[in-house]
Amino acid sequence: MGTLTIGCFASLIGSTNYDFAIKLAEAAASKGHKVNLWFSGNASGSPTKGQKHLKDYSTAEKYLRALLEKGVEVCTCEACSLARGVTKDRAIEGVQWNAMHWYLAKIFESDRVLHIGGE
Repeated sequence: MGTLTIGCFASLIGSTNYDFAIKLAEAAASKGHKVNLWFSGNASGSPTKGQKHLKDYSTAEKYLRALLEKGVEVCTCEACSLARGVTKDRAIEGVQWNAMHWYLAKIFESDRVLHIGGE
């Protein structure tokens, strides 16, 4: 099996890119691939615990917890998260916090990389 790294820069609201990144990570992990998932930009607000599920908005807490249980490495950009008011004490347990060098290192060691979202 190969290693897939997904960089998600998409907004949580009004974008199917975020949902696609989560579903792709789950599908790849279910098939036995190693998956790294990096959140930056607006997506860095997603690893927040205690999210309220609303019908028309993406909330990722239960999906991220399931990905972590499958061994997916999930990391958020620390600077982007802090800039959006997400602090480590409000983050989902198991989500790593790091700088861009984490994402770059994962890209280097991956068989495939998919960069989703961002302008």
